Amino acid sequence: MDVDFPLVLSWAVVVTGALWLGDVVIFKPRRQRAAEAFASSSKRVDEDALEGVLKEPVIAEYARSFFPVLLLVLLLRSFLVEPYQIPSESMVPTLEVGDFILVNKFAYGIRLPVLGTKIFAVGEPQRGDVMVFIPPHESRYFIKRVIGLPGDHVRYQNKVLTINGERVAQDFVDQVTNGVRPQYRIYDEQLGDGGHRIYRYPTLRERPGEWTVPEGHYFMMGDNRGKSLDSRRWGFVEDAKVVGKAFAIWVHKDPGLNWPTFQRNGLID
Repeated sequence: MDVDFPLVLSWAVVVTGALWLGDVVIFKPRRQRAAEAFASSSKRVDEDALEGVLKEPVIAEYARSFFPVLLLVLLLRSFLVEPYQIPSESMVPTLEVGDFILVNKFAYGIRLPVLGTKIFAVGEPQRGDVMVFIPPHESRYFIKRVIGLPGDHVRYQNKVLTINGERVAQDFVDQVTNGVRPQYRIYDEQLGDGGHRIYRYPTLRERPGEWTVPEGHYFMMGDNRGKSLDSRRWGFVEDAKVVGKAFAIWVHKDPGLNWPTFQRNGLID
């Protein structure tokens, strides 16, 4: 079961903040009044007993300690940068399984935590961006490349991508074989203002299709074209479900008992 970490974090901030505020407004004044009454009732004040009356409850102490830390994490994660781990090979060769990436939450505007409502526009997704989002059929994060913008007509047939009637340039780079037959071919694809590499599989059959991207939605595809579950299968991504733009790999860890390395760190094409 996937844990909705933003929701858990938001509730943790609310609970610790409420506990801390309740202690400051209600219970701390009560302790102070009780201490004053205790001191006035005795000519000789027992300092240890007085300290015990004024002592902050453990739950209030923990709330006071954790609330500012949790609030800072929530603000950073919601509005600036969020870490994300690549779970599948759908974005190979750009991103590999085990890459830990950074997602710019500010690139496409400021959104409310959990709800995803945009409260301040900064920019819009551009064709070729690597974007983190929540797809229409899942509640967990996905990462793909922006292929189609609102209003675009996208066509994919015979492993050829066409946008608004123009074929997207794909320059052959290399072919990887298993000794007898080709496993996959590597191409440089020019999409938007930049280029990136993709994998195409000559022996895998892929379903052709044509789509017109509705307003407020995006068409997403993985760079590992033959092994990516993307908009070709489950449809368009709603703008409200956009999380942010992936911009850098900061560490990589192979699955299993392996140490993290920084050999792949750098900006994402």
